[in-house]
Amino acid sequence: MWLTNSSIGRKVIMSVTGIALILFLTFHACMNLVALFSAEGYNLVCEMLGANWYAVAATVGLAVLVGLHFVYAIILTLQNRKARGNSRYAVTDRPAKVEWASQNMLVLGIIVVLGLALHLYNFWYNMMFAELVNAGVPFVDGVESASDGYGMMALTFSCPVYTALYIVWFVAIWFHMTHGFWSAFQTLGWNGKIWFARWRAIGMVYVTVLMLIFVVVALKFAFCGGACATACCGAC
Repeated sequence: MWLTNSSIGRKVIMSVTGIALILFLTFHACMNLVALFSAEGYNLVCEMLGANWYAVAATVGLAVLVGLHFVYAIILTLQNRKARGNSRYAVTDRPAKVEWASQNMLVLGIIVVLGLALHLYNFWYNMMFAELVNAGVPFVDGVESASDGYGMMALTFSCPVYTALYIVWFVAIWFHMTHGFWSAFQTLGWNGKIWFARWRAIGMVYVTVLMLIFVVVALKFAFCGGACATACCGAC
């Protein structure tokens, strides 16, 4: 099948899964915005999602998307290195007009995956997974209910170490997505002379706004706290 056996097909899979993940992050950012204005509203959203069948199904689907995106990123990187052979060692300077993110997408992707693992540990493990296997009781002291997403964020970002790690994660996602956004549309053929520059500009603005939402929410809880702002993080 050309989608999996050809270089173009693999790039299409990367592009489609990447766009799907950007849409998920857009939903997640909009959800997090609620936490800036209402603890009750945010917890209501968390309760509506929780361990309900549709949320569990969406989580499985998201895991598949992330897995496909990461696996094909590795395949394409190895394929490109094999195609270049020893020539990749001939020039040590970064070529003109080549983005730093473009040359370091795999490294950025690894940082993103490590950050995702941390995020799953802090939130999914203590929320959806706790609802599924622990009667809705988080595996952490300081938050009584797995549906108390507001309290979970306050507890997590009361720890400076976690806050710093999340900021690094957000920056890595920003670099990864600002390149991946326009690259995805280029792969799908929506890259005429005019639209190529437009997609780059749109991607830069869109991704910057998106990631600023996550940063603002994290800093809000880090500096202003919440219901659990005085709780102590065991990792600190």
